[in-house]
Amino acid sequence: MSRRSWIQATFCKRECVKFLPASRDHHRCYPVCQVCQSLVRCCCGRLIAEHVGPYSGLLGHGPGPDSTDEEEWSVLRHTSVSPTDAFGSLDFQASTKRTCRAKYVRLSSDTPPELLVQLMLREWHMEMPKLVISVHGGTESFPLSPRVYQAFSTGLVTAAESTGAWILTDGINTGVSKYVGDAVKVYGSHDHRKRNVVGIPPWGIIENNSDLIGRDVLRHYQALGNPLSKRASLNGMHSHFLLVDDGTMGKSGCQIDLRKRLERHIHFQKIHPRLPEHVPLVCVVVEGGPAILSVVLEHVRRSSPVPVLVFEGTGRAADLLALIHKQTLDLDIKEDVLLRIQEMFGVERQEASELLNILMECMEHRELITIFDSESEDLQEADAAILTTSLRGTRASPEEQLNITLAWDRADVAKDNILVYGQQWQVGSLEQTMLDALLMDRVSFVKLLIENGMTMSRFLTISRLEQLYNIVMTIYHLHEDARQTRLPAVYRISLIDIGMVIEYLIGGAYRSTYTRKSFRAMYSRFHNPARKAALTPETSPSRSHFHRTARPYRQIVSLQEGAVAPQDVKSTPSPEFVCTFNDLFVWAVLKHRQEMAMFLWQHGEQAMARAVVACKLYRAMAVEAKESNMGDSMAEELKKNSLEFGQLAVDLLDQAFRKNERMAMKLLTWEMKDWSNFTCLQMAVSSRLRPFVAHNCTQMLLTDLWMGRLNMSKNSWFKIIASILMPVAIQMLEFKSQAEMSHVPQPQEALQFGWDPGNPGSSEQEGTTNAVRNRGSRCLSPWTRKVYDFYTAPVVKFWFHTMAFLGFLMMFSYTVLVRLDEKPNIQECLVITYILTMAAEKAREVSALKITKLKVWFSEYWNINDFMGILLFLVGVSLRWHQETRLASHIVYSLDFIFWSVRLLDLFAVNQHAGPYLTMITKMMSNMFYIVVIMAIVLVSFGTSRKSILSPNEDPSWSLLRDVVFQPYWMIFGEVYAGEIDGESAEVHNPETCVPGAFLTPFLQAVYLFVQYIIMVNVLIAFFNNVYFDMSSISRKLWKYNRYRYIMTYQEKPWLPPPLILLSHMTLCLSSMWQKHRKASKRGRTGLKLLLAPDDLKKLHEFEEKCVAGYFRDKKESHWSSVFVSRAEEMAGILVEVAEKVSIIQDNMRTLDSHLGQLQDLSALAVDTLNFLSATDNQQQEVARLGQSQPITCRHEQVSHTLPSTKHYRSMPSSLLRGLGPGRQRPSLELPPGTCVRPFEVRSKCMLASPEEEDGSFRWPLQHGDSREGICHLSLPHLCTGWRDKGMYGSGEPSRVSSPTMHLMRDFQLQPSHEDYLHKCPPLYSGGVEVCIYTLEETEAGSSLGNQSSSISTWIQHGRTAVLQPLAHQEVLDGGLRRATKVVCTWAEGDVLKLGSVYVVKAFRPEVVRIWQKVFPISTSFHLCLREIQQQRAAQKLMQRFNQIKPSSVPYSPRFLDVSLLHWRSDGQWLTVEKNMSGHFRKYNNNTGEEISPSSGLEEAMLAFSHWTFEYTNRELLVLDLQGVGADLTDPSLIRVDDKSSSEEMAFGPANLGDDAIQSFVIKHTCNSCCKKLGLSVKRARAQLHPPPHCHPPSASHKTKHKSPKVSLL
Repeated sequence: MSRRSWIQATFCKRECVKFLPASRDHHRCYPVCQVCQSLVRCCCGRLIAEHVGPYSGLLGHGPGPDSTDEEEWSVLRHTSVSPTDAFGSLDFQASTKRTCRAKYVRLSSDTPPELLVQLMLREWHMEMPKLVISVHGGTESFPLSPRVYQAFSTGLVTAAESTGAWILTDGINTGVSKYVGDAVKVYGSHDHRKRNVVGIPPWGIIENNSDLIGRDVLRHYQALGNPLSKRASLNGMHSHFLLVDDGTMGKSGCQIDLRKRLERHIHFQKIHPRLPEHVPLVCVVVEGGPAILSVVLEHVRRSSPVPVLVFEGTGRAADLLALIHKQTLDLDIKEDVLLRIQEMFGVERQEASELLNILMECMEHRELITIFDSESEDLQEADAAILTTSLRGTRASPEEQLNITLAWDRADVAKDNILVYGQQWQVGSLEQTMLDALLMDRVSFVKLLIENGMTMSRFLTISRLEQLYNIVMTIYHLHEDARQTRLPAVYRISLIDIGMVIEYLIGGAYRSTYTRKSFRAMYSRFHNPARKAALTPETSPSRSHFHRTARPYRQIVSLQEGAVAPQDVKSTPSPEFVCTFNDLFVWAVLKHRQEMAMFLWQHGEQAMARAVVACKLYRAMAVEAKESNMGDSMAEELKKNSLEFGQLAVDLLDQAFRKNERMAMKLLTWEMKDWSNFTCLQMAVSSRLRPFVAHNCTQMLLTDLWMGRLNMSKNSWFKIIASILMPVAIQMLEFKSQAEMSHVPQPQEALQFGWDPGNPGSSEQEGTTNAVRNRGSRCLSPWTRKVYDFYTAPVVKFWFHTMAFLGFLMMFSYTVLVRLDEKPNIQECLVITYILTMAAEKAREVSALKITKLKVWFSEYWNINDFMGILLFLVGVSLRWHQETRLASHIVYSLDFIFWSVRLLDLFAVNQHAGPYLTMITKMMSNMFYIVVIMAIVLVSFGTSRKSILSPNEDPSWSLLRDVVFQPYWMIFGEVYAGEIDGESAEVHNPETCVPGAFLTPFLQAVYLFVQYIIMVNVLIAFFNNVYFDMSSISRKLWKYNRYRYIMTYQEKPWLPPPLILLSHMTLCLSSMWQKHRKASKRGRTGLKLLLAPDDLKKLHEFEEKCVAGYFRDKKESHWSSVFVSRAEEMAGILVEVAEKVSIIQDNMRTLDSHLGQLQDLSALAVDTLNFLSATDNQQQEVARLGQSQPITCRHEQVSHTLPSTKHYRSMPSSLLRGLGPGRQRPSLELPPGTCVRPFEVRSKCMLASPEEEDGSFRWPLQHGDSREGICHLSLPHLCTGWRDKGMYGSGEPSRVSSPTMHLMRDFQLQPSHEDYLHKCPPLYSGGVEVCIYTLEETEAGSSLGNQSSSISTWIQHGRTAVLQPLAHQEVLDGGLRRATKVVCTWAEGDVLKLGSVYVVKAFRPEVVRIWQKVFPISTSFHLCLREIQQQRAAQKLMQRFNQIKPSSVPYSPRFLDVSLLHWRSDGQWLTVEKNMSGHFRKYNNNTGEEISPSSGLEEAMLAFSHWTFEYTNRELLVLDLQGVGADLTDPSLIRVDDKSSSEEMAFGPANLGDDAIQSFVIKHTCNSCCKKLGLSVKRARAQLHPPPHCHPPSASHKTKHKSPKVSLL
């Protein structure tokens, strides 16, 4: 199944399929009405237009009689599940520094966590986390200090990237999730595989989530959201998003349960396949609100508790947890904490007490909570604090904690918290950890365990070493190549197999320790219990450390990766074989673990040899990888590792050479028993490590080996040739002393010539070179010693053999140039003798090697050349004895002479001038193969076509092949056979040659010559030119590298040349027979090896260790010096820039100083001028005042000079007190005494604005802010109030107008009074805007509804002043008819408003005012405000009566808010003001008669109140549009039956829809239990009203019947 189909088939989305109104405020209109589609929301948060399914039926009639009375929206019952339609990749557009892409998927909130883990591991290719960091905190933006931010960012990112952790957040671009994204952006790695930040936000709150819909798509996402929107955008630095969908929109919280289940599931996964421990989980708290305290409590109280790390100094919940954690609460501190909680979260005391109880429960698990204070100087780093906290929560043993830190690869945490002083460890308890560290490639832990006493000799056994090789089969193909057979997939590799692989990779005569007979016998003995019991009957087989067969390398064992080997991993090593660092080092190299190999290289002995061996192994594996088509990347990586170890060996050699030249040369030639008795120099040559061989130290050693004991500097070849020709001259030569040759190894023959071995098995005779040489010197005379040293020197052997070979060539050339007689002449006999003795020498060389190593001998070109020359000469010798074949023998001799002549070139390779040229020629010949093949293809194609056209009638013969190639080949060199090109001239001379198609040959020849001569020959020349320039730069190094072969060739040759070499062979045979007769064991040695005594070997190892330490010290110093140099250069550049800026500033300061001097002069002149002008102007003003003085006329207004006392004002601003001082008068409202006005009507020009002056708009001096919750004015943090509703809790419905009069409001009268103003245009104070408030007062009066006493509402005598400050951050509170704004009372006169409280000021929309200007031409908004207040006061009266007569079984007592009239003086506007309600806003019914399905007793009481008002007023009035928070209601609509006979104006506001609303209510209302308790029944009302058969919601056609204007909701 493809990735796309699997995700679509596995994950689902949820969509709400049943429309349940959230606020119960449906309008009575057709369902497709634009108003309803924009306002009416389902409980899922979607509008009608956004809801799934057709619109018909969503706003149908009320529920039937059989339906339930209450239905609460739930995810399971009201949402449907369908395959997800949103998954793919996000490309965030906001980031410019790096490419930010993230995977995302939309999934249901009940998705199993197993599927989520499978999605992230298999489809998104994330790695299983070794730690889960769940970050919790504030969801809104909050500030962090730079130090805290840096500590949090660096600690979180470092902890996550160093351990391979997953970071879980909400994923949104606000709050703590944004800080996590910023931390990843600044401090995170650019590697997307290390950026595992998973965001789990709700689908419904994501900004522009519809843009993410698409299956396996790439979407471009803009992380910057709309600041006015309540939705949140995704953070661009998260790598993966799980978009949790529960079918809701705009609601959060559905992701919490999914996140908990995902964390719990990951927590129970194994941290590593080899470790039994689970994945640790840690909770990080940054800032946060009250909900974070519950999150912390839930984490610490789990069955498997989760540790919590709190970042102190981030604010709110985090600081509160830190405060409680640091001290014990007593009564005084508890009271202080309660005050802190109230002030911090803005909650009441009861809620603060509950939060304090949560805190106390959290402190019961104090050990699981860690406080990180970034301000502390001695505290650990943040990343270490996170990891230490997670360890603390696991409650594991030290061994288990060590395994967890091992999985993290955080050795520093283990060193500081686990492997500490005083911790007791059992013997062998760390060995399994060491094994896991090696298998998991944890270099730092291997180093830490070695530093804490782990001994390799005890830990590394044969069983563990085999287990290390069998965990990851990276050398499986190498083993198949080494054994040249196909192995099964379950084959288990043994150490013997590893030995075969090592021999295969190193090649040559190398013999691994694992393949030697002694190791095979020991291995087989310890892996065969029966045999071991037979050998040692006292040992019980059950206690054996090995339980395998005698041939384990042929045994097939099924061993899964990560399983423990069947043998005891704590077995002690065999005394016959002890594993060392060398074995572990080879394992690291063969497993391609470069970092581990580099670390192990530093431990143990033979560092230089191990570096060369690693270079060889890596180089051979690179070749195998390239030939096996395993990928160029792997081959390049292996080659890079080889070069790194090769350079390491060269650097170490250079370090040793600079310290001590002779000791460095000893390092090159001492015999290493652990590496097949090879020397370091032999291994370097085998590894083709040319820089190592070309080093000055190596070349000096080779020069000493080449010259032997001869001490010559100039004309050495002349002296040597003269000494060879005249042996007496040997005594005149100068030889080196024994001390000068102490570092040069001597061949075995030199030791035997001067000393009788006697008992060569003794360690003294085998190991002490100086003792051997001393005894040898006593056995030889000086003259004999000089002769021996002269003839055994390789340079002497070279010249001796060269002179003999030149003589042989001269005699051979004479033999082939003259006629062969029946019997060989003397020259031919010497040639035959020379070649036969040469063949005997080659046989000796081959016999020194094993039969299996013949390929090593044939890998040398000159050996092949000699073999062919000898073989061809023997054929010629066998043919010369017969007369018939003697001529053929002569031809064979002639051809054989070529091979021996070419052999002469090898003699020039020794020369330092001719040698490099021969190297270049060899390189050219090896690289021209493919070009020659291409040229041959072109030649054969042309030659065949030409021959077939010109000679179509040829008979089969071998001459055809010659004719095809002959002429085309010579054409390459310029012979074009011009006479045969023209076919017509050939026809004249030889008519028989005229054949069909002959005219094509000139054309073919032209093409052939162009391709072959112009293109291919020039390509070959260019290629040779390129090779020459490339080789000329390295030819010297190549010659130095090949020099070792030349020297070792003559070092091992007998000193007598052929044919005298036969005497040397006879001597060797006699010596071998003598050794066999003496039964003395001769050590097999190949090449020159320096044998050292144990003390000398110990000194050599110490010297090598010092060189290794010095190398790393010099490397570190070089690194820091380069860093210092770069920083110094950077600082120098900065200083230059600063100096330039300082010079510029100095120039500017000088310019500014001159300008200031000019300004001072000008200012003094200006002061004098102003003084003169001021005196003149004062005189003119006095004259004008005296001449134009007139009486001031007053306006027809009554002005009150009586000022209220300041004691009536609370917290009066000082500016207002200054404004009320003497000399300032406030204009008052002017109404003629005794003037009667209709209810709520005032005709005063001072109070009412004209229609031209009033546009109905509602202006505030501050612009609207964003609509985020919990944000208040900065100057009043304690007044912060959050809103959860989506709209305004004011009136916002389509309206219908009537002009009723009702008995409840007949006595309402407005008694205006004089109001003194501060100023005609009151100033704006720093605390807000000055307004005037008019309220209604209650006076007792007789009731018209019985004998009960009643009250009459009248306006207060004086309007009172208040100062209101709009909130900086406003929510969306607008309705269909009015706009609303939240304000804070910053000052109030008397108790008209409560100081510091939040109020809501409402103003009618301009379009509503314009419509109603036809009814109220003057002061339209004033009349509309009065009628809104009128109907709310009427509804308030009815509610008071309802609360008095309702039965006690109805426990709810709703109430309406008090509404006051507000005059906005600066703009002359009339508005209403009421107290703000905090909480979840609900709407129970609307003014069209539609109502919600009640789900609680409060909702039933609200709906029953509407029914009660209809019955209580004798079906004349109906209170609808009930809405509010809990039992507090506001903005009702009083519906009155239409009275067409009455011509009165509207009495209850524009929301009165009359008979249509009443009929709709009667039809749609369903009586509930509260109605039954009140004795109400809607059936009687339906019977009396007799509604028409088809009752529809009011439409535009219905509204046109009324004369009053219509107001529709926009």
